Amino acid sequence: MSRKFSEQELVRREKLQKLIDQNNDPYQEDKFERNINTKEIIEKFKNFDREQLEKNPSEILKVAGRIRAFRQAGKKAAFVQIQDQEGKIQLYVRQDVLGDDVFANFVELDLGDIIGVEGIVMKTHTEELTIRVKKYTLLSKALKPLPDKYYGLADIEEKYRRRYVDLIMNDDVKQTFIKRSKIIRKIQSVLDEKGYFEVETPILNSIRGGAAAKPFTTHYNALNSEFYLRIATELHLKRCIVGGFEGVYEIGRLFRNEGIDSKHNPEFTTIEIYVAYKNMDFLFDLTEEIFRETCQAVNGNLKIKYGENEIDFSKPFKRIHMVEAIKKETGIDFFKEMKYEDALKHAQKHHIKVEKHHLTVGHIINLFFEEFVEGKIIEPTFIYGHPVEISPLAKRNKKDPRFTDRFELFIIGREYGNAFSELNNPIDQYERFLDQIKEGEAGNEESNDMDIDFVEALEYGMPPTAGIGIGIDRLVMLLTNNESIKDVLLFPQLKNRE
Repeated sequence: MSRKFSEQELVRREKLQKLIDQNNDPYQEDKFERNINTKEIIEKFKNFDREQLEKNPSEILKVAGRIRAFRQAGKKAAFVQIQDQEGKIQLYVRQDVLGDDVFANFVELDLGDIIGVEGIVMKTHTEELTIRVKKYTLLSKALKPLPDKYYGLADIEEKYRRRYVDLIMNDDVKQTFIKRSKIIRKIQSVLDEKGYFEVETPILNSIRGGAAAKPFTTHYNALNSEFYLRIATELHLKRCIVGGFEGVYEIGRLFRNEGIDSKHNPEFTTIEIYVAYKNMDFLFDLTEEIFRETCQAVNGNLKIKYGENEIDFSKPFKRIHMVEAIKKETGIDFFKEMKYEDALKHAQKHHIKVEKHHLTVGHIINLFFEEFVEGKIIEPTFIYGHPVEISPLAKRNKKDPRFTDRFELFIIGREYGNAFSELNNPIDQYERFLDQIKEGEAGNEESNDMDIDFVEALEYGMPPTAGIGIGIDRLVMLLTNNESIKDVLLFPQLKNRE
C-alpha cells in the first residue's frame, strides 16, 4: 500500500535518515531514567528567585517530554518548551554547553519530537522557571507535524479519530480522562469501604438478558453456537448473591447494538451493584452518596455547572412516582384502573406512537413518561414506581402490584441510574420471562430471553436484594461538563474513513 507524504513529512524523514547515517537512530533508545517531572519541578523551585538559584545550583535534573515550542535566541542559543503528562517546562540550550555538532543537531529538532534532558534549574529575566540544559537525548522523532497550537484539530471527527493528537494539543481533554479515572477510583473506594466485593462476569452470553436492549451477536466456533455480547451484568451478579456474597459490584463494558449520538455509544461502561438484605429505599441513599463523593473528588465541591444549568448535589434528590409525574404534565391519572383500550385512546389523543409490542397499560404509561416528563427534569430526581411490564427483574410493589419498587435517576433530561428491589420469586420471574418472550414475538427486538438457569438459581433461594446500575460515561460527562459521550471515551466508535 503506497502512501503520499506532505512536504513537511518528507523533510522530517530526511532528517531522520540523516540521524541514522550519523549512527544516531532515535528509535534505538529504549529508556530514559527521569528523576523528576514538570509539575514536581515547578512545585519544588517556584518560590526561589534568580539569585538564589544562581548561588545555589540545583542537583542535576533529568526530565523528558515532547517539544511544544522552539525559539532560537540568536545563532548560539535556543529556548524550547517540552510537555510531559503533568505539564510544561521551558529549556534553555546553549551551543557552548552542548558543543558545536550536538547543538547543530539540536536546532534541527522539530515540534513534536520527544527528548530527554539533563540540567539545572534557573530563572530567566522574566522570572520564568527554566532548565539550563547540559545534555539532551532524542528519544523519538515525530514524522508528522502537530496541528496549529492555537486551533488544534479543527475537524471534530478527526479529534475523536486521532485522540492521541487531541491529548497532546488540549490539556482540558487530558484532564477529562484523568478525572474519569478519579471518578471510577472513588466509586470503588466508597464500595470497598462498605465491604462489597468487585467481581468479573462473562462478556459472552448464550442468551439476552438483564436489560432491554438489542445485542451484538457473534459465532463461537469452539461450541458452534451463537453468542451475544453482554447488554448487562445483572443476572450473573445476582447469581453471586444466591451463592452467598452479600455485596458485589462490577465496573465493565456493556455492548448494545443501537444508534450513535451525543448520549449513546454502542460500547459503554457501567457499574452494577447488588446488596443482600436491602431494598430500593437503601439505594436512594447509596446513589446520592456516590454522586456526592465523586463530585467532591474531581471538582472540590458539590456544585457543578453543566451547560446553562447549575446542579447542587448537597441538596436531597427529589423523589416522585412515575404516574404522579405524568399526571402533573398531562392531567391523566394512571393510578385509576383502566383498560388497555382506554389507555390507547389517551395515547392517540396525545399523538403518542404505540407499537405492536406495547401490549399493556404499563407500556403506555412508560411512553407517556418518555414523551412528556423525561426531558423536562433538571434537578437530580428519582422517578420510581415503574410498571411491572417494563420491569421484568424488579419486585412488585406491595401496595399496588401493577407497579414495581424500581427507580431511575434523571438529571437534566438524562438517565443516570436504574435501580430496584430485585425480584427473588422464581415463579414470578419465570412468568415475567414468558411475557418477555411474547413481546419478542410481537416485534420487540429489546426483549429478554428465557434464562432458565437464572430461574433455577432463584429456586435455591436469593435473599431480599437491592440492585442498581449507573452509567459511568454519563456520570463523567456530567461531572466534567462535557455534552457528548464521545468527549469522555478515549476511543469512541466512528464510521470508517471513506
